[in-house]
Amino acid sequence: MIINLSETNSLVSEWMSEIRDAEIQTDRMRFRRNLERFGEVAAYEISKTLTYTEREVQTPLGTANCGVIRHQPVLGTILRAGLALHQGLVNYFDKADHAYISAYRKHNRDGSFEISLEYVSCPPLDEKVLIISDPMLATGASLVKTIDHLIEFGKPAHIHIVTAIACTIGIEYVQRNADANISIWAGDIDDELTAKGYIVPGLGDAGDLAFGTKMQQ
Repeated sequence: MIINLSETNSLVSEWMSEIRDAEIQTDRMRFRRNLERFGEVAAYEISKTLTYTEREVQTPLGTANCGVIRHQPVLGTILRAGLALHQGLVNYFDKADHAYISAYRKHNRDGSFEISLEYVSCPPLDEKVLIISDPMLATGASLVKTIDHLIEFGKPAHIHIVTAIACTIGIEYVQRNADANISIWAGDIDDELTAKGYIVPGLGDAGDLAFGTKMQQ
């Protein structure tokens, strides 16, 4: 299932316009906050797909029957770019367990790159709902490698991927290669990918825009 949350006009489409805007991007705090707000909306939408149970709550004047989430999801993010988006999910799923993955593009001298994954911290995942946040779904290679490593901690009941901008090529790659039941929630979807694996028009490098430039490895 692919959900483009900018298909209909809403605050999400407005935030995406600011996230993409080269001038507004210079305000690093605003960039992070827009990613965080999108994460909050995605969390709310995903919450509608979860399983609920009825709980009797004592109020000052009586009792009320309320629906509560049966099992809290696990929130995973790819360091460092996913942290602001992850925070938005944490704001709403505040009882969830967390997983952290260090995955990045290791560039070669010829201009090619490979996905390097050096650190994974994850709770048990058997029969859990796993929500992975990564602001850019470009080639899809890092997400597939991340999922392959995470399912070593157990087989999730379902995986939700939350991304600000996705590329159709990356979406198709994930659908073909990830051994899991997956839904992708995107702030917007672009069709073009450059030879170096960058989304066009995209938004640039989300990690650099949120946290500053880094030295290439």
